[in-house]
Amino acid sequence: MKIRGGVAIATVLIFGGTACGGTGEKNVFPGGGGIPVQGGVLKVVGSGDVDHLDPSSSYTTVAYNLNRTWTRQLVTYPASNDFDTAIKIVPDAAEALPKISADGRTYTFKIRDGVLWNTSPARQVTASDFVRGLKRLANPVQPSGGISYYTGTIDGMQEFFTAFQKVPKTVPAIAQFMARTPIRGVRAIDPRTLEIKLTTRASDFLNILALPFASPAPVEYERYLPDGPDFRQHTISLGPYRIDSYQAGRAIVLLRNPAWKKAADSVRQQYVDRIQITLGQDSADVVQQQLEAGTADVSWDQPVPTSAIQRLIGDPDYHVFEGSSLNPFLVFNLQSPNNNRALANVKVRQAINFAINKVAIAQIWGGTTLNTVLDGAVPPGSIGFDTEVRPFATPGHAGDPAKCRLMMAQAGVSNLVLQFPYRTNSNHPKVAQSIAGDLTKCGIGSNLIATAPEDFYGRYLSSVAKSREGKWDIGAPAWLPDWYGNNGRSVVVPLFDGSNYTEGSTDYGAYNNPKVNAVIAKALTAGSESEAENRWKEANAMIMADAPIVPLTSQNVPKFHSSRVRNAIYSPMSQQFDYTQLWLG
Repeated sequence: MKIRGGVAIATVLIFGGTACGGTGEKNVFPGGGGIPVQGGVLKVVGSGDVDHLDPSSSYTTVAYNLNRTWTRQLVTYPASNDFDTAIKIVPDAAEALPKISADGRTYTFKIRDGVLWNTSPARQVTASDFVRGLKRLANPVQPSGGISYYTGTIDGMQEFFTAFQKVPKTVPAIAQFMARTPIRGVRAIDPRTLEIKLTTRASDFLNILALPFASPAPVEYERYLPDGPDFRQHTISLGPYRIDSYQAGRAIVLLRNPAWKKAADSVRQQYVDRIQITLGQDSADVVQQQLEAGTADVSWDQPVPTSAIQRLIGDPDYHVFEGSSLNPFLVFNLQSPNNNRALANVKVRQAINFAINKVAIAQIWGGTTLNTVLDGAVPPGSIGFDTEVRPFATPGHAGDPAKCRLMMAQAGVSNLVLQFPYRTNSNHPKVAQSIAGDLTKCGIGSNLIATAPEDFYGRYLSSVAKSREGKWDIGAPAWLPDWYGNNGRSVVVPLFDGSNYTEGSTDYGAYNNPKVNAVIAKALTAGSESEAENRWKEANAMIMADAPIVPLTSQNVPKFHSSRVRNAIYSPMSQQFDYTQLWLG
């Protein structure tokens, strides 16, 4: 999942409350006492818009947090500052967790009574609405960025997707195709009973259904192109808030949804009257000033400025939540023809793994208190993390240029000059300069290429043609999982399964080891989470032996809110405070 603001690409987690600064009396966490106050306007301020407003295609953390206010799924995650609780699947629009067949392939859900669309008059959400929502993921206009989660698990979804891509991109054609074409493994048995059949057992399928992609869709959505301008002005809510107005790149206003019933929603609240989101503020420092002055309450997408962190330690409105991410990591373009295809040589990649001073990268992002230095392809907090996977560890994580030079000599490679695009925003230029300096100590040159943030992935790392042309050799992207716990499908698969490498792939370097792919396949179809974990650990070790990346750090997340915010519950799935839990003092 891509992330807005100065960090980089989708979610971070907490390991139990506050790491820096106390919660203070005013931050009333669940069970901590205090009486919530109804009313008021929650003021949210930040920079960029959502990537998509339509939940079928939205794939940024800010969109995830917005979706929490007005969409619902069959299952979801509870609001909690205890990590183990926050990542545990609970029923949402379903009245209970599903009945699962003995072979683990058929899931049957009962829809909760009282979950209402804010139509006029309000009406009950149905199993057919969930079928429609899943179909919309495959639409040819704006197919979901997470479509592979569903084509890779639901019986018939791949065939449905393939056929849908051939349909004209018009409202009538799309509506007609969805009406006439079933997904083999998805059916509404009756208005309140939904059945989903899988191609094979998938122990993480409920996590996939908890993503906002799997939101239901009312029949009214068939009147508009998916995420088109008309759609964005006619959203229909199931959550505690409804979108009252949407101005692209400028503002989003949410008001209470009168059709929402607390009795039918066990995870969300409806404390404030209005959520006012103001966009266009590109300075993290200015946003921080507004939060401290009380003219805004929470940041939409801007991080706490690194320069402010030392000053904020001990402030009750400041918190640090521990993260699980590859953020950033150094990736090698294994397709590059440059330097006589030197990066296709595993010995060269292994040598460069020894060259990088990872502590220096951590310092750029605020030091080791805010960042965990990594050695493996799977970060802590994600399935498959293994402290024994440290094939390129150096003393103090400071790098070993001498060993790098020796290994380069043994590989018979010299005079390397690597094409190195980097993003020009946030701390990315400093990261690039630090890595380039480390490579110089190893006798490797770098051609630093300043790149607009919006071009970094699309015009370099995710472009098949540019990769094969050698427009880049190394880059420093980031990856954060879409969920936690049993999340190998959300970490290892998108980054290292080369069997589906194509345009837009997040397997940026085109790494493809059939033996690794086979272990991944076994992990995905494991009969239990413990069996899956062993397979993911095996994949982690095999990947690092091939050295397609240099893991650098996992970033923790400093957060700040205004002094009037209460019940500041952090969402590990959105990397933000959950708007549906906040009340104002």
